[in-house]
Amino acid sequence: MKNMLKDTAILFVITLVAGLFLGVVYEITKDPIAQQQEKARQEAFRAVFEEASDFEEIELTQTDADTVLENAGISGVTMNEAVKAIGSDGSLLGYCVTVTSHEGYGGDIKLTVGIKKDGTLNGISFLTIAETPGLGMKAGEVLAPQFVDKNADHFEYTKTGATLDNQIDAISGATITTEAVTDAVNASLEIFRTMLVGGDGNE
Repeated sequence: MKNMLKDTAILFVITLVAGLFLGVVYEITKDPIAQQQEKARQEAFRAVFEEASDFEEIELTQTDADTVLENAGISGVTMNEAVKAIGSDGSLLGYCVTVTSHEGYGGDIKLTVGIKKDGTLNGISFLTIAETPGLGMKAGEVLAPQFVDKNADHFEYTKTGATLDNQIDAISGATITTEAVTDAVNASLEIFRTMLVGGDGNE
């Protein structure tokens, strides 16, 4: 009985010390982690709107975004945030919409899409992607450039060579990644059209 109480006491002390240690580590690392996340966020905005001098946050609710995407028939994608891209003269250049596709081959794919006021895509920047090296991980160099300067209501991918403005050539051997990225871009456009243009996000 005494040994059992002793073992229990030792286990309690170990658990307490471990918990305190984790708490201290969290307090030490939470600010640097938050700073790195904010840095990555700002870099993504800059990557898709280099000409912008500032980015203003827009209040959009996740529930409303989910409803918009569901009504558009887009599944497996959630909205993270949207911001205005502001020029040096204070004018509205467009929007940065950040979304996450949960349908990637290797997990979530989080990206930011820059969209000009007229709906033209200005750029795509990946924040999180963990696809297959040499295949899906080529999304940044193979897929992203294909969307730039294109204006379409809805994009689709093809394995036989793009012949239309709204078509994107799939990455060979990485159809799942291609579909996930294409769906994410389409989700961003849907949020832009439905929630930003003519809505609270428009000036």
